[in-house]
Amino acid sequence: MKIAMIGHKRIPSREGGVEIVVEELATRLVKKGHQVDVYNRKGKNVQDKNADKDKKKLKEYKGVKIITIPTINKKGIDALLYSFFASIKALFGKYDVLHYHAEGSCAMLWIPHLFKKKIVVTIHGLDWQRSKWGGFATKYIKFGEKLAVKYADKIIVLSKGVQKYFKDTYNRDTVFIPNGVNKPEMREVDIIKEKYGLEKDGYILFLARIVPEKGLHYLIDAFKQIDTDKKLVIAGGASHTNDYLEKIKKMASEDKRIIMTGFVQGQELEELFSNCYLYCLPSDVEGMPLSLLEAMSYGCTCLVSNIEENTQVTGEYAKTFNKSSIEDLKNVLYNMLNTERRKKEEISRYVLDKYNWDSVVEKTEKLYN
Repeated sequence: MKIAMIGHKRIPSREGGVEIVVEELATRLVKKGHQVDVYNRKGKNVQDKNADKDKKKLKEYKGVKIITIPTINKKGIDALLYSFFASIKALFGKYDVLHYHAEGSCAMLWIPHLFKKKIVVTIHGLDWQRSKWGGFATKYIKFGEKLAVKYADKIIVLSKGVQKYFKDTYNRDTVFIPNGVNKPEMREVDIIKEKYGLEKDGYILFLARIVPEKGLHYLIDAFKQIDTDKKLVIAGGASHTNDYLEKIKKMASEDKRIIMTGFVQGQELEELFSNCYLYCLPSDVEGMPLSLLEAMSYGCTCLVSNIEENTQVTGEYAKTFNKSSIEDLKNVLYNMLNTERRKKEEISRYVLDKYNWDSVVEKTEKLYN
């Protein structure tokens, strides 16, 4: 088959979960003999400033053809222009399937629908719930959701909660295909010791985008109230949320045990996952958190908010606290710092068996057929 992927920012990239999913799907589909074109969005990688130097002229990646769509690097407008021009250009590609990712890009589904193209949509989360978006953007994303319901031939969802939402709200059937995770490479402390003075089991790790819905402010408040010699490492970049990032920086500066690394990737990221005492994801809103899947693949002890999107991933293999409750987070975190942890091998085996990229690709391919 000939397949187009539309809706991510760019690959290869770790800017967000959507980008990781598109890369994993596209590269694996190519290995299975399909032709895959991905429509990258032109513009600066807000997470990894060095990435743009290497990728400006990238036209192919691991057998995947990369088509770059020009846009304006301004919050809200860039995504709208990108999805419009990508949808127009894709009309001429003779694709068997157009695969749209995320609700915002689906606002342009009417274009390929007019030309009777086959359309698959992956809903990575109910994006209009995310607090970084304002009034117009929220309405635009909700509009995209409604067009996906109306015009997509198939809709993929990543959680049972979102599947229920589409059934209850629109009486629309969807297909549940959760994300996958790769077996990681374990690392000894090296870069993180040299750069931040970190030792094995010497820190709590938050690794995600620094946006309000990830609940990082709850974690910092809770951590400050706990007497521990462990550090709190905050790894990740912001995404259209500079005011929130400044708020987090101010909160972090008030406690010398808190370290902000900025965006991390490669060996540095692997070392952080491999050596943390525990990983914490205190989100208010999630789609299907890939950073949590990755943390568990390393065998990390995890503490997450009790939203369904988190607990569906972790099962019994993580501790939870009541969403948005600093007091409950503080109490559970304190107890976890003073109790024995589950074996890393158990956690890793559980998540690697349950969430497998080859299985994801197989189910997606079946849907295309």
